Amino acid sequence: TDLRPLDILSEAVPAGGLAGGMRVFQVQGVRGFQLSASRPRALGFPASRLFIHCDRFPEEFSIIVTLRALRGPAKRNEYIFTLMVEESPSVLVGLRYGPDKLHFLFWSQERAGGWQTRVTFPNVSLSDNQWHTLILAVSGQSFSLTVDCSIPKDVVVETPFPASLSVRRASFYLGNRRRRKGVFTGLLRQLVLLPGADATPRICRAVNFKVAALSVPTVLQDVPAKPVSNEVLKYPYETEMKLTLGARPRCSKQEKAQFWFNASRRGLYLCNGSTWVSMLEVQHRLDYVEEYQNLVTNSETMGIEVFTIPKVGLFAAMANRVTPPGSAIYKWTDGKFVHYQNIPTCQAQSWKYFTIGKKIFLAVANFEQNERGQEFSVIYKWSRRKAKFLTYQRLSTHSARDWEAFVIEGEAFLAVVNHREGNNHNIDSVIYRWNPRTGLFETNQTIPTSGAYDWEFFTIGPYSFLAVANTFNGTSTKIHSHIYIWLSGSFQLFQSILTFGAADWEVFHIGDRVFLAVANSHSYDSGMPAPSNFYAINSSIYELNITAQMFVKFQDLLTYSALDWEFFSVGDDSFLVVANSFDGFTFSVNSIIYRWQGYEGFVAAHHLPTVGCRDWEAFHTAEGSYLFYSSAKEPLSKVLKLKTT
Repeated sequence: TDLRPLDILSEAVPAGGLAGGMRVFQVQGVRGFQLSASRPRALGFPASRLFIHCDRFPEEFSIIVTLRALRGPAKRNEYIFTLMVEESPSVLVGLRYGPDKLHFLFWSQERAGGWQTRVTFPNVSLSDNQWHTLILAVSGQSFSLTVDCSIPKDVVVETPFPASLSVRRASFYLGNRRRRKGVFTGLLRQLVLLPGADATPRICRAVNFKVAALSVPTVLQDVPAKPVSNEVLKYPYETEMKLTLGARPRCSKQEKAQFWFNASRRGLYLCNGSTWVSMLEVQHRLDYVEEYQNLVTNSETMGIEVFTIPKVGLFAAMANRVTPPGSAIYKWTDGKFVHYQNIPTCQAQSWKYFTIGKKIFLAVANFEQNERGQEFSVIYKWSRRKAKFLTYQRLSTHSARDWEAFVIEGEAFLAVVNHREGNNHNIDSVIYRWNPRTGLFETNQTIPTSGAYDWEFFTIGPYSFLAVANTFNGTSTKIHSHIYIWLSGSFQLFQSILTFGAADWEVFHIGDRVFLAVANSHSYDSGMPAPSNFYAINSSIYELNITAQMFVKFQDLLTYSALDWEFFSVGDDSFLVVANSFDGFTFSVNSIIYRWQGYEGFVAAHHLPTVGCRDWEAFHTAEGSYLFYSSAKEPLSKVLKLKTT
């Protein structure tokens, strides 16, 4: 079998130009074709131009597609390509996608006629305005789909792909089935047929899996950043400009050549594929930190969640310790946080803001029982009519410390950290999955934890991870915290890291490097001699080692009963601030901002007086950048303003 890739997309593009019904768009630094629905036949060509020596479709093959499907309620199927015989409505071979599904179609022929077989791959979410590369490998009755080089989805059907499928008088059609209905509305970058082989090993060597290429039309390939002369572009294309008023967006190869206008800093930036390069603005640098607002709270505050409700405003939810009057939500009004709503809570530990579609939620982790002796943590839903949060769902928890919300393959999840049940710290924490039919969260998986404090979800390439901070197993704080990886529909252990009363994980990126910082709160072991100071211990920063496929220690920093890390940026500089809460003698202890110094790692830059510091939140408004800290020892939290030069 000839293993030369057959580039279907390039074959449809005339030499030196574009076919009718084609436009070139550049999005996220990557170019693709937008196909017109008005002339579907113009986007076709005879199959004989690819199958020169044989008029039979390969019995074993791979189809490689790179596309960007539009976000939205895709209620209909859209065709990526079809192979059809002239004057026949039947599809010999085709690929189409619908809501969260991908369908591969083929025609099975017999003497008495034939029938069409459809192979369906469920839970394939493509309509997210992101680039994706699909590899469909076909061999007999076995069909395997790999999306962005993640875990393959395998399907076995009764009807095998035909061993001798004639393509005589057949034509390929891009993005349609020779009709206007069902035309592909997104962008198409790559469409390749590789006979006789599974293309996955050849494709999944790329750095950026989502746009990995085997063969891409010349018109869609990158051009030099600067033309070699004053000539105009040989292949003009259209692009889009990214505009934001909030935090710095991601800049990767997908966003290459995109612009970002930061209104708060009056700066225009260009993504070069890894970092935002300033085009107009003089770079800001952090000079010093000043006290901006003293916020008197209902009681001591265990955690802060700062969030923005679109078209409503910026809010801060405070997890207050004392049950009556509960916890408070504040709204940013005229440059200050002003009380907005009270919510009954039971020794609240933290809040988590998240959205599912157009629904807006806020979940609280309650540590104690209510007045009826029931122990629930509660999910609240934003009412647009009443402009406040209302009770939506109660979930049974055990001294809950934290919530984490995340999405995997288009499905929404919510994970709770259960700290202890009675005096037993070795209990299960729970991961809930959103059921769109019932509109409720349902138990999906339980994970054993030990006096856990925190969940941290993050993604690296196509892989999803969930890290738990285990604090105390009943006898010692010197225990392993765990990182789990999502495989085959559940979280499985990926790596264990020795921690000392771990209270928080913080994941962050600096350029292409991925870091994970743990806040160690205290060192205690009932079977060992007491140290000179339980609370003055190192917290650690780990870096992902791609070769070893694990996190390795990068740096130790001396902390004092650290309870939280918060990563933030000012201009091109990166910072970490730690919540030091107790030094063994007093709760009045400095929390420290560390500046990223490259080869030196993180170096202490600013010492901030705090009292029982429990949580840090960084946020931005049109007026500037701020840090917000909560105190677990007094009913007073502080907003600090970052002054720049």
